[in-house]
Amino acid sequence: MKKASSEADIRLLPHYKSNVVEAGCDEAGRGCLAGPVFAAAVVLPPDFTHGELNDSKQLSEKSRYRMREMIEQFAISWAVAYVGPSEIDKLNIFKASVVAMHRAISKLSMLPGHVIIDGKTFIKFGEIPYTCIVRGDSKYFSIAAASVLAKTYRDDYMNTLHNEYECYAWDRNKGYATSLHRKAIEKYGISPHHRRTFHLIEQQLNIDFE
Repeated sequence: MKKASSEADIRLLPHYKSNVVEAGCDEAGRGCLAGPVFAAAVVLPPDFTHGELNDSKQLSEKSRYRMREMIEQFAISWAVAYVGPSEIDKLNIFKASVVAMHRAISKLSMLPGHVIIDGKTFIKFGEIPYTCIVRGDSKYFSIAAASVLAKTYRDDYMNTLHNEYECYAWDRNKGYATSLHRKAIEKYGISPHHRRTFHLIEQQLNIDFE
């Protein structure tokens, strides 16, 4: 169990439902042009608190990796999974994100009795009840923890891909649609890790996908 490491104002809540094993779930990379969509599921102790843990987008890179170490140390159970670009193209990004979350939940060492999801929509995993919470990663510790794990593990993955495809600067943009990333696609074409059904450049129809 991890208590707050400082007197920082703790705005997040420990759980949505009490007296049940609850997992928080979130994804990372949904809006990227390249790379997988990652998801994480985290079960935290019922009375977990921490003054620094928050939505991964609100944390610096250094803080995210520090929080990852803490989450992996103190979580009751955690898991990370992903869906690759070819599956994303087949399923669409919403379904792919849900599949990634399902895979993460299935990898937990215990079956949760309830799942809280960051966002508006979800597809039920087995018979486990769930609740969708808009901006849940800034409201509940377990979803915030899932957002940190999904983000950092995806960043690690994209950094590895960068070593093979340096021209896209994935070590900096992580596959997101920055202007430099789009210009690199125009200059070098697409890689096997790009999502072909996404709007990669303005002249989308002129790209040779074969």
